[in-house]
Amino acid sequence: MIRSLSTAASGMEAEQTRLDVTANNIANVSTPGFKKSRVEFEDMLYSVSRAPGARTGADSMSPTGEQVGMGVRTVGTDRVFSQGDMRQTSNPLDVAIEGAGFFPVSMPSGEVGYTRDGSFKLDVQGRMVDGSGHPLVSDVVIPPDAQSISIAPDGVVMVTVAGDATPTEVGRIELATFANPGGLLALGHNVFRETIASGTAIASTPGQNGTGGLAQGTVEMSNVKVVEEMIDLISGQRAYEINARVIRASDEMLQQISNLR
Repeated sequence: MIRSLSTAASGMEAEQTRLDVTANNIANVSTPGFKKSRVEFEDMLYSVSRAPGARTGADSMSPTGEQVGMGVRTVGTDRVFSQGDMRQTSNPLDVAIEGAGFFPVSMPSGEVGYTRDGSFKLDVQGRMVDGSGHPLVSDVVIPPDAQSISIAPDGVVMVTVAGDATPTEVGRIELATFANPGGLLALGHNVFRETIASGTAIASTPGQNGTGGLAQGTVEMSNVKVVEEMIDLISGQRAYEINARVIRASDEMLQQISNLR
């Protein structure tokens, strides 16, 4: 009887984590470059009273045994790196990745961060920076007298300046890929950091080595589908309620036992 209480409690904890992840997905439905997460579960240890194949007689054995599970636990949160919807902005500094890859940016700590958010701005030095002010590792600098900016699918950045109609190359945007992007560590601010699990970043020209091409004047939006998240929300809520009912039923059975004369 006590076992059912702890087993149902583990189910409630797991579903609470699921609801937390779902809530974060919904909250970031409008965040550029955001990639949704999903929770993965696994069953816990089993109490084995009789193993399958155990002898039950001289010429007989148990075909299935007797195994009772001890509940469930969260084994991890898997980030889904599917392509988000593309939104046209007509802003020449907005760049979306059509396919795999990340923009490498320089962090204040000296480390390199990786982001899918291509809504870039210019800092006081003319460098292309993300929304948090992290400059691209490619160090693309736009002259203050630039009249137009052109970013090719392969990452070449060209500008035209006043008095010169000939476009000038001012830098090349590179992308990074990972053997296991799900192993990246989320730092917030739409930035990830490489880990042992993700593997070392592989720098490539956009459109080569499995990376996607760049689309200027476009922003990749979140890949969160509100309808799917609402279904997960309802499913998680119902599973939480059912586990709570198991605890209530176990408590009532314990109460009946304690009332025996």
